[in-house]
Amino acid sequence: MSAPKSLIKENIDWVSFSLWLSLIAIGWVMIYAVDKHKFIEAGLINFRSNTAKELLFISVSFVISLFVFFLDWKIWRVFAYPIFGLALFLLLSVLIFGVTIKGQKSWFAISGFTFQPAELAKLGTCLALSSYLSLPGVSLKRTKTFLVSIGIILTPIFFIALQPDAGSSLIFLSFLIMLYRNGMSPLFAIFIFSIGTLFVLSLKVEIHYLVAALLLIGSGILIYSFRFNKLYLSIGILALLVLTGFSLKYEFHNWVFSGIGLLILILSFIHYQNRKQQLAFFTFMACLIAVSFSLSSYYTFNNILKPHQQDRLNVWLNPDKSDPRGALYNVLQSKMAIGSGGITGKGFSNGILTKHSYIPEQKTDFIFCTVGEEHGFVGSFIVTGLFVWLLIRLIMLAERQRSAFSRNFIYGITGILFFHFFINIGMTIGLVPVIGVPLPFVSYGGSSLMSFSMMMAIVLKLDSHRNSL
Repeated sequence: MSAPKSLIKENIDWVSFSLWLSLIAIGWVMIYAVDKHKFIEAGLINFRSNTAKELLFISVSFVISLFVFFLDWKIWRVFAYPIFGLALFLLLSVLIFGVTIKGQKSWFAISGFTFQPAELAKLGTCLALSSYLSLPGVSLKRTKTFLVSIGIILTPIFFIALQPDAGSSLIFLSFLIMLYRNGMSPLFAIFIFSIGTLFVLSLKVEIHYLVAALLLIGSGILIYSFRFNKLYLSIGILALLVLTGFSLKYEFHNWVFSGIGLLILILSFIHYQNRKQQLAFFTFMACLIAVSFSLSSYYTFNNILKPHQQDRLNVWLNPDKSDPRGALYNVLQSKMAIGSGGITGKGFSNGILTKHSYIPEQKTDFIFCTVGEEHGFVGSFIVTGLFVWLLIRLIMLAERQRSAFSRNFIYGITGILFFHFFINIGMTIGLVPVIGVPLPFVSYGGSSLMSFSMMMAIVLKLDSHRNSL
């Protein structure tokens, strides 16, 4: 450990520190607004109320953060892999010894308090990935480096998916931001975005229309590429278009699309022999992969996913197919609460939907509804503004680091906070599916608050030694 020093001498970034404390304070006040009557009845010392418990979590978080400030900043790089290994061990252990809450075996229960190892896994993965990418000679332009980096990210995702916890699994994709900053090809990010878009479209649009559109786009590129120099190829493409039209009209698209896919594959290999036709080969293969993935997504959704998983996606993409008193209830109440706040809100602790608990999970996943109902657009703008300011500030901190490990770690934490922020607020207004992702520093919960506070403390500690290597 390094000798204790004053925070001023440690060169702490006070802007980030102030934003961090401000969000924690806002979170506690919002939890109090939700829990007011129970808190008044139970009192501060009695931990039956969520307000008192959250105050305890805040106190423990500050103790942990203070301990981080007293540690040598280099210790996080030295123990990056052991911490990652410990996190993986806990993820495996929770599958055996954990308790099941809301269908997810994601928690350890100790004396009435719960701990979610997925929160430690985010920190451990960020440390391990930052340490690996900062090694001399490591470059994401090399296939080995890229595969190892993806392996570090996918390993905790695999264990978390077994719980199953889709929300926490999705957060680990935020580390792609760190990879991109370190030179990952943008083509990979484009590929991920394209796959996600196809998945959404395969559930949102009639599948035969989507497949027909993909084939039309691919055929158009091919016609332009060959410029009708290959007569039989042009005739084949026109035949595909005619077959597609007939299949849509007479609804026998299942076997037609299978035949089209096989024909595309055959033509691809035939014309790949001519090196001038690489664009055609790429178009053929991209079209085949896109059609196959769309059909697979459609089949998986309708035949493999469980009803409650289908409901979550329908609430997001097809709300007209969801029960407004069932799966759609949370989102409808959330939108109603935020919309009813108007410009300035109904006033602190005066929210009707908030006060009478019309919104399930209001203190955790839907805490932003309390902000919207009681403080309106102004309050919502302030909270989102503080988050955006913090994210921008963290990027600035990352870019001024001399140490590659420090820069990578801060980018990793920035990505985690951004994904949590975007997904949580997106859930409350129906932009993303409800997958149980808390709002950092604001939502109720000891595991998330202590984890995020520890992350911020490490960021500030590393930044205080930004001129060191």
